[in-house]
Amino acid sequence: MITPKYLVKGDKIAIIAPARCITFDEVHPSIRVFQKWGLEVVLGTNIFGKYNQFSGKDEPRKADLQQMLDDDSIRAIICARGGYGTVRIIDQIDFTRFCRNPKWIIGYSDITVLHSHIQRHFAIETLHATMPVNITSDTMVNDSLETLKNALFGKNVSYRLPKNPLSRTGEAEGILTGGNLSILYSLIGSASEIDTDGKILFLEDVDEYLYHIDRMMIALKRAGKLDKIKGIVVGGMDRMNDNTNPFGKTANEIIADVTSEFNYPVCFDFPAGHGEANLALILGRKVNFSVNQEVSLIF
Repeated sequence: MITPKYLVKGDKIAIIAPARCITFDEVHPSIRVFQKWGLEVVLGTNIFGKYNQFSGKDEPRKADLQQMLDDDSIRAIICARGGYGTVRIIDQIDFTRFCRNPKWIIGYSDITVLHSHIQRHFAIETLHATMPVNITSDTMVNDSLETLKNALFGKNVSYRLPKNPLSRTGEAEGILTGGNLSILYSLIGSASEIDTDGKILFLEDVDEYLYHIDRMMIALKRAGKLDKIKGIVVGGMDRMNDNTNPFGKTANEIIADVTSEFNYPVCFDFPAGHGEANLALILGRKVNFSVNQEVSLIF
């Protein structure tokens, strides 16, 4: 895997909106935070566009992403927010200059499309991490921001955490892959389909019905995405919904059940995803994953 150059003070980073629309007021606090880190912030030309729920029609959103991928002076691209829309433009993007001059691609949720596509085709590391929409004040200080900064500037982002009772013990080593479960499910059979063989799979999701979680996990299993992996890191499964006739299991219990026949470590409630805590994860990086008295993820 290829590691983009770590940032230093004075570097330029871009903020774009490849999916849902966002306003200047929502982005402004993050600009001030990144400036305090010593970075120069460049905004996508069409970042504040609006076309129904999208930040503009497909063409201007694609143009912003393409421009920042091609601009050698931009050292990182952070997506302003998720939502939906990146999959509509991914097949029109030319990654040639990006591959010649790799840079950090940052985001989560819908940005899983970029993570999966880039890792599968170009073997370049990306960052699953907090986004500008989550930065509500220029004085904000939290673990999500701190770990993003550490990852971008080349500092340690390894983690040791308590073990959930549902977790399955074991140790494994492999490249970390994954992201939002709903997005990964939607990419099956496409050019952006995730490659899980020999990998540590990270999963998170939000605002889904429990039976949807079961359906998506069964789909991953039937597609062979669960049988050759080395382990699973389950992040936040936040704000789940149920029907009048309850499904009968939590999201974590569903994942534990679907993966019960496999003999690899599985941890739950890793603080990454749509919850309050969204610790930075370097997708495409080899990690040592251990679930014993505690959970450790060492990059």
